Amino acid sequence: IPVFILAGLLVHCVFLVSIFDIYFSSPLVHGMTPQQTPLPPPAKRLVLFVADGLRADSLYELDSNGTARAPYLRSILENNGSWGISHTRVPTESRPGHVALIAGFYEDVSAVAKGWKENPVEFDSVFNESKYTWSWGSPDILPMFAKGATGDHVYTFCYAAESEDFGAEDAAKLDIWVFDHVKSFFNSSRSNKTLFSALNEEKVVLFLHLLGIDTNGHAHRPNSREYQENIKQVDEGVKEIASLIDNFYGNDGKTAFILTSDHGMTDWGSHGAGHPSETLTPLIVWGAGVNYPQKVTTQFFEDNFLKEWKLENLKRLDVNQADIAPLMASLIGVPFPLNSVGTLPLEYLNTSALFKAESMFTNAVQILEQFKVKMSQKKETTLSILFTPFKPLSASEQINYLKKIRLYIEQQKYDEAVSLCKTLIKLALEGLSYYHTYDRLFLGLSIAMSFVGWTTYVILIIIKAHTNLTKTVPASKKKSTVLFYGFASAGMIITFFLLIQTCPWTYYIYCLLPVPVWYAVGKEIPVIQDLATYVLSVHIGHSAGFLLVCILGIEILVFSFFYRSALTVGLLVFAGWPVITQLWIQAKTKALIWTLLCVLLAIFPLMPVVGREPNIPLVIAAGLLTILLSFFSLASLSKSENKYRDNEDLKVYFYQMFSVALSTYVVGSTHNSLKIKQGLPVINQIISWMTLVFSPVLLLLSPTFLFERLFSILLSLMSTYLLLSTGYEALFPLALFGLMFMWINMEQEALQHYGLSLKPKLAVFNFTCTMDITQFRQLHLDDVRRSFFFVFFIVTAFFGTGNIASINSFDPASVYCFLTVFSPFMMGGLLLLKVAIPFVLVSCAFEAVQVTTQLSSKSLFLIVLVISDIMALHFFFLVKDYGSWLDIGTSISHYVLVMSLTIFMMVMNGLAQLLTTQRLGLARRNKHHSM
Repeated sequence: IPVFILAGLLVHCVFLVSIFDIYFSSPLVHGMTPQQTPLPPPAKRLVLFVADGLRADSLYELDSNGTARAPYLRSILENNGSWGISHTRVPTESRPGHVALIAGFYEDVSAVAKGWKENPVEFDSVFNESKYTWSWGSPDILPMFAKGATGDHVYTFCYAAESEDFGAEDAAKLDIWVFDHVKSFFNSSRSNKTLFSALNEEKVVLFLHLLGIDTNGHAHRPNSREYQENIKQVDEGVKEIASLIDNFYGNDGKTAFILTSDHGMTDWGSHGAGHPSETLTPLIVWGAGVNYPQKVTTQFFEDNFLKEWKLENLKRLDVNQADIAPLMASLIGVPFPLNSVGTLPLEYLNTSALFKAESMFTNAVQILEQFKVKMSQKKETTLSILFTPFKPLSASEQINYLKKIRLYIEQQKYDEAVSLCKTLIKLALEGLSYYHTYDRLFLGLSIAMSFVGWTTYVILIIIKAHTNLTKTVPASKKKSTVLFYGFASAGMIITFFLLIQTCPWTYYIYCLLPVPVWYAVGKEIPVIQDLATYVLSVHIGHSAGFLLVCILGIEILVFSFFYRSALTVGLLVFAGWPVITQLWIQAKTKALIWTLLCVLLAIFPLMPVVGREPNIPLVIAAGLLTILLSFFSLASLSKSENKYRDNEDLKVYFYQMFSVALSTYVVGSTHNSLKIKQGLPVINQIISWMTLVFSPVLLLLSPTFLFERLFSILLSLMSTYLLLSTGYEALFPLALFGLMFMWINMEQEALQHYGLSLKPKLAVFNFTCTMDITQFRQLHLDDVRRSFFFVFFIVTAFFGTGNIASINSFDPASVYCFLTVFSPFMMGGLLLLKVAIPFVLVSCAFEAVQVTTQLSSKSLFLIVLVISDIMALHFFFLVKDYGSWLDIGTSISHYVLVMSLTIFMMVMNGLAQLLTTQRLGLARRNKHHSM
């Protein structure tokens, strides 16, 4: 069996990694030649302000009394420059946002693994192409552009990482630090000859990264006074820096200014997904070479922002975030970044028509260069007979386009030249995408074949090893030899085919995986024949009905990933389960409690996603409720007769109850302290971390009787969960645990109902009593329902309090009891722990169900594996890399979630066994030695 588990893990890891290769490999190509506009540029230097986390509406809208929130910037867009909205893409995180702004391409998903800190791929940027770049700001952003640059002409000045504290008095000081350092930099340059002459060169970039708004948004939400005050401070700072620079250069009119943002922020203070509040960012451009405001009478946009912002009469020029890189390059006359896919937004430029046409031509050639490199790469690795080129841009078409554009420019037909350039850019981008996704269908089919083969194999193993449906007849030697050689030769043909085309090594794995998987299925032919005979002998209505119910159940699970309310429907059906199967006749009270708890839990998926509105009183209520329940349970425990029990064991519960009470206090006091801006109290932080470390230890000291151990697990997990809660979700584990406990009881009744075994006494049932292997029974159809219940409860544990499939549903406030200084991996780890706690509860209950219903954990686990694999196959075909960025992000995370669920359930299974059966024996008096 270890071989089977290892094979399963390997196959699932391949399935999981495959989508990144099939859908999300890096789009970058190398080996292009830099393209530069041959005419003198309008500006000598460029100042780029990036206000991290600034939403477009927060900057442009007027205050309640009708005044502008950023008066200086408002006067710029009304009198001096051009403005619009820059549309960003998912993931709306700082690193991908800055890469799009400064390098002009949208970063691929592979950057996630680096936490968006280092360069996962080498790329070119406007900073790299400039003569000198000086930058000030966050240590998370600046170093990656300096690191990617050739030579040492990109200088960075950063504050310490510890300054990024969500619990600090005021994060605006991060921006004040930047403004102050820029001022002192210019003052010191007057006495430093080398620096002074470098600053007076052409093609200079000054980059100010302002993180205060983002930090304040996370800590206090974008509608808070702090966030809006910070915008005012940034406005003041931009005004001072602009006038300082103009004075320094003697108002030579050769400086261009750009103010924008890398991403927005949701109303609940997070970002990462594709909600409009995260993807709409402001763009204001003014100075040398930039158009003045254009008055218009009407302009049409799908949103109603213009009216709200009172900007209906000023032309709004929207761009995609990657279009800002070519705009910066053409303003100061540096080559366009090599990997840029942005289109130059000409309406922002106030230059001659010739300059615009030439710049657009440079832009088109630069994107066409990438297309050519991509095409030649694909051509080299594909057999010439199988290669289908991108028709609209064949070699002759390319020459045709370039000649035509050149001719138009020579004849001074600039508008025609520009529109032809735009067509060429559009085609080149389509061609880039065509070659990038060239092998997708072929790889996708290979993985799908492996999926189907693997699932079939697991079903056959279940039928062969755990049911009485088959007569084990070994296949004849001759047949199996033929089978082996058949599959071996198929494998060789595939390998040969891939070798000729010099494919990457991962392709070998994806294409060869179906061979051994289907060979394993082929070896089980006798089982398939037995199964077919059995199915034909059963009444057709029964088979069809069973199949229909299975399909319906799995579809509800798939549906619940998109609409949480599907879980509510499922739980309400569960509530009626005792009535449908007539279990309620033999256990009326239990059936009634089960129904009530199902209805109670069904309310959670209908609630809004966690973290939108913190509600600390609810967390405190959950803590008090836990303590109250503990007292009741303890009272009933000490009354009950159990000759094996030792009253010293009850001490452990008092320690655990104290721990829950302490957590409840810490949550209340921490959030009060943060409210009055006194930061996170050190004592609270120490208690939080100690609770996290010691609660599992206390758990392992408790007795291993079924009810007592499960109750101890609840108390232990609750003390940690309370510290990570900010609202109604603190009540969720309680409702879930109640239902899980009733589930164990109901499964007992079901066993008796189907006459499968005698009912063991749950009260004295002990997890550590190893089951006799001969007592394990064969699978029954009802066990499929058992496994389905488990998968359903696992999905409920996951989505019950919010849709974790989206990055923006994480609320940093839930980790404030542990830390407030920004640390993505530590915060991510704690949030994952919060997600895992309801999982552990369900897994432990499932472990109890397996043990009390006398099933080997392996057989039920295999059914669970089949259910989750069928779900994963659904999501494999639902993965998208087009459409709105919200859809793309969600589709990846759904697939990754289901695949990780399967791998995770293997881990959880082991963890549940550890938590339920292990016990730390402290030195006790011998006569009390418990069994």
